[in-house]
Amino acid sequence: MTQVRPRMTHLFEQLGLDSSEEGIALFISTHQLNAQTKITQADYWTEAQRQFLAEKIKSDGEWAIIVDQLNESLHEDSLIK
Repeated sequence: MTQVRPRMTHLFEQLGLDSSEEGIALFISTHQLNAQTKITQADYWTEAQRQFLAEKIKSDGEWAIIVDQLNESLHEDSLIK
């Protein structure tokens, strides 16, 4: 049995969000976080989504890499000066 490497589309599917390229881009552009807000502290997640993200970060596996990529994307605006 082969394992499929997680991708951003898989993460969005797991979170119950639109996993199309356009859906992902729209979510990221409309859900930017300030530099002090951790991804798991964002007020737009449901408790289940928050727990999923926290678990994947803690696992330090392949999912953690994808969650970190999402985290970086959600903080893009806070890095622009």
